[in-house]
Amino acid sequence: MPLLPNLLSSRSQIQIKEVRDNILVLPKNTYCVLLETSSVNFELKSDEEQDALLENFQNFLNSLPSRLQILVRIRELDIDMYLDELKLSEQNEKEQVFKKQIQNYREFIKSLVSGNKILSRRFYIIIPYSPTDNSDFSLIKEQLQVTQDIVIKGIEKMGMRARPLENLEILQMFYSFYSEVQNKIQPLSAEAIGKITNYGSTNI
Repeated sequence: MPLLPNLLSSRSQIQIKEVRDNILVLPKNTYCVLLETSSVNFELKSDEEQDALLENFQNFLNSLPSRLQILVRIRELDIDMYLDELKLSEQNEKEQVFKKQIQNYREFIKSLVSGNKILSRRFYIIIPYSPTDNSDFSLIKEQLQVTQDIVIKGIEKMGMRARPLENLEILQMFYSFYSEVQNKIQPLSAEAIGKITNYGSTNI
């Protein structure tokens, strides 16, 4: 069946121009920094600790120089791959006592996840920036760095950690969004990115 002439390419559908110096470059003169953060179990805190967290969060929001987005990503963990790694470790283990321990642990994990989905939660903060003019990229990067530092300091005051994602991590995130099954079979690597980059100006 012939392709429709107006069929959009993958790149135009995803709406990503490039990832440069750990900055996501989007169409319409928009740039983003992505931070991965830890979390706090609010329900396990005492009343005083909860009040302090709420106050710190309010101060954090009031200190922001620009808008931001909060992304909570929930994914099902691939336990089969982990079990395969345990089985390989068991086969390579020479000491019988350790081999038996690995076998028992593998069986315990199998029974634990039988019929149940194991989910992971990751938390991200997205800091967008849209310059009003055709600013030089170095100035855009500097402005994002200032906002990033403010956000990280605010996160740390609430007892959490935050770190910026690097180029490959940003690409891996979008790769897993749009190719979840393929990502399990063939994860994106720096070597693969290098081959694509050096291949030429092929449209994706």
